[in-house]
Amino acid sequence: MADRMDGAPARRKVMNALDGHEPRCFYSGTQTHPIYVDHVRPPHGAPGKIPVVAVHGAGHTGSCYLATPDLRAGWAVRFAAAGRDVFVPDWPRHGRSPQRPDFPRLGTADVATSLLALLEEIGPAALVVHSASGPMAWWMTERRPELVSAVVGIAPGPPANLLKDLPEDPAAILALRDDASAGRPVYATEDGPVWLSAEFAAASWANSPRFPRLAFERYCASIVPESPRILNERFNIGGRGLRIDDPNNLRGKPILIVTGECDPRHPRAVDARTAAYLGAEFVWLPDRGINGNGHMMMIEDNSDELAAMILGWLDAVNC
Repeated sequence: MADRMDGAPARRKVMNALDGHEPRCFYSGTQTHPIYVDHVRPPHGAPGKIPVVAVHGAGHTGSCYLATPDLRAGWAVRFAAAGRDVFVPDWPRHGRSPQRPDFPRLGTADVATSLLALLEEIGPAALVVHSASGPMAWWMTERRPELVSAVVGIAPGPPANLLKDLPEDPAAILALRDDASAGRPVYATEDGPVWLSAEFAAASWANSPRFPRLAFERYCASIVPESPRILNERFNIGGRGLRIDDPNNLRGKPILIVTGECDPRHPRAVDARTAAYLGAEFVWLPDRGINGNGHMMMIEDNSDELAAMILGWLDAVNC
C-alpha cells in the first residue's frame, strides 16, 4: 500500500518491537491517516492463536474495548487472557490518533484503508467491529481477504448496498429519524466536527437494561467528536455509503453478526438481512437466552459472557 507509514519492512519492524517488553502501543495506518494502536498481550506461555483487531464505532475510541465505564476488564483483556494478541486502534483523527484540520472530510474508506495498513504490519487477524466500523470490515474483507481471518460484527452497519439512497436534504432526513429500516438517520453538515451530546448517547447507545447506568457520566467522558462525512456515509446520505462489489466475495469467510434486543437502530430484521446478504452466521441474543443487551454490549454488565461467546465461536471456526 503506497501510503502506508514505513514501507515494505513495516511488518518486520513492528513485530520485532512487539516481541520485546516495549512498546505496548505504536502508530500505524497510512501517512495521510495515521492511527494509534494499543497492543494487549496474552499471558507469557499462552498458546498462540490468531490475533484480534478490535475496532470501535462512531463517536468512540478503542477505550471501549480496554475497560468498561464501571471499571471491569474490557474485551481486549478477556481476548488476550484466552491466548490472543489484541490490537485496539483509534480511528484516524480520533482519540490518540493525530488530529488534523481536514477532520470533517474524513471518510469511511479513509479509516478502512488505515486499518488495512495495520493488518499488513501485524499479519492476518480476526476483526471484531462495532456499528459504523461494520461497513469498513465488509470492504476490507473483499479487498484483502488474505489479511482477514474472520469477522465478528457487533450490531454492525451493513454495506451501503443494502441501504436506501437518502437525499442530501436535512428536512427529509429529519422525517426519517424514527425509521429503523433507514437506520434512524442523522444528517450532518460537513463544515465541522459533530459533537455528540449525553442526551444523544442516552437515546442512541446507553439505553439498555444492561448498560452500567451508575457509570453513565464516566462513559460520556469517553465520547469523542465525529466526522460528519462518516456519519453521512453510514446512513448512505447522497448514496455515498461504503459498498462492496459482490457479496459472494465474502461468503467463504467466517462471519458472525451479534445483535441485542434493545438496540433501536438494529432491530432483528435489519441485522438478519445483513447476515443473509453476506452469508454470515447471525446470533439474536434472546434466542440464546441472553436478554437486555443494547448497542454498547462490549461495556454492558454481561460483557464477560459475550466475550466468552465470541471466543468460543472463533475457536469453533478454527480462527
